[in-house]
Amino acid sequence: MSTPTIPATLTGTYTIDPAHSRIGFVARHAMVTKVRGSFNEFEGSGYFDAANPGNSKLQLSIKAASIDTRNSERDTHLRSNDFFDMDAYPQITFSSTSVEQTGEGLFRVTGDLTIKGVTRSVTIDFEYTGNAVDPYGNQRIGFEGTTVVNRKDWGVNWNAALEAGGVLVSEKVTLEFDVSAIRSGETA
Repeated sequence: MSTPTIPATLTGTYTIDPAHSRIGFVARHAMVTKVRGSFNEFEGSGYFDAANPGNSKLQLSIKAASIDTRNSERDTHLRSNDFFDMDAYPQITFSSTSVEQTGEGLFRVTGDLTIKGVTRSVTIDFEYTGNAVDPYGNQRIGFEGTTVVNRKDWGVNWNAALEAGGVLVSEKVTLEFDVSAIRSGETA
């Protein structure tokens, strides 16, 4: 599958459409399987410059308590001080510091990710997935991206040793972004 070419006319200010986007994660559980989850409440916006991607920027805010792994007991544990301490730190945020084009329709977005009051720089590789005008006349643009982080870098340290060796929850977590954004303004 080839990556679509990005028309210069797509330059503008965009708002993430949470109803058609997903922010998720994958962590290895008990050394044998992967548990997938997502955050169901988030908002984000940014500016995309198709001609000069270095001028692009992105802001994202996630309601930490909206975590959903399809298991209520696990979700309650993730919301606790053992993991995200969501009462003290209700938001997870990301703010881009640079955007570079790495290939046709490929972008590397670096920014500050804040979890539990700890801010660290992360880099996310995104692929442009297309654009369309929806039935309501909205210009949409799509991107998919992933990055791998070590949860301990943000103080998300809880774990349990397994009898046969290893740990219950992997330190490395893959963050996944499937984004549909609606243009809300033209070039600045």
